[in-house]
Amino acid sequence: MTAAPGYAPRRTLPLRVEIVRQFKRRRTLVMFGLLLALPWVLVIAFQFGPQSGGQGQSSLRISDLATASGLNFAAFALSVSASFLLVVAVALFCGDTVASEAGWSSLRYLLAAPVPRNRLLRQKLVVALGFSATAVICLPLMALLAGTVAFGWHDIQVPGTGETIPALDVLPRFGIVIGYALVSQLVVAALAFLVSTVTDSPLGAVGGAVGLWIVCTILQAVEALGMLREFLPTFWNNAWLDALAPELDWSGMAKGASVSITYAAILIAVAFRRFLRKDVVS
Repeated sequence: MTAAPGYAPRRTLPLRVEIVRQFKRRRTLVMFGLLLALPWVLVIAFQFGPQSGGQGQSSLRISDLATASGLNFAAFALSVSASFLLVVAVALFCGDTVASEAGWSSLRYLLAAPVPRNRLLRQKLVVALGFSATAVICLPLMALLAGTVAFGWHDIQVPGTGETIPALDVLPRFGIVIGYALVSQLVVAALAFLVSTVTDSPLGAVGGAVGLWIVCTILQAVEALGMLREFLPTFWNNAWLDALAPELDWSGMAKGASVSITYAAILIAVAFRRFLRKDVVS
């Protein structure tokens, strides 16, 4: 069977079209609005909340040092959002992408256009990962801006030890922190994307990914599991703190990145394999 005149699989569903479609959706605007507003809400909370009793050697938690500098505040904002808010954001962008098309009954029409299934998944995954990466990046950068405006540009104080590191020396490390946060969220993205290919409920895809992430978080607290906990993707979630230590330590981040990339690759491969064989009738 010959293709229709002018038909080119590579020209179907261009990235720019999918980007515009996803960007105009209300959930995208609401989520980015929330992520950009959160640092300023935290600033207001610190400004009007009860002040802690100083930042001496007894105040070594990341929350106690949040007002020491803009960099400290950015690290605090990332620490309180990475375990849930960013997880929800990434799950929303990646879990809603295919399931929403099935829920709208437009998925079969896209495939009948015809858009090749592997291209459909690839385009949607690339756009979803792009929005997820933007979400993970914009929050700490906005927190850095808000913290600098509110608390000034000072040297960073290291949580746990209270040592001081020059701000200009830490700034490149902050890029490492954001990069590791991106890698650690790959598991959430891949898991949400996989669930999105097996259901026509966007809420189910997002909730399933977030729920499984919460289960992993609970399991990592079970010390009886011993070294098995190191194979949980959530176990290395805070390994980025090693980038802010006086001596940069890559070991934890290397292990966490390898676990995240491995899980993400397996989950995405399963998603593609299953969707390519799926009978889309809804």
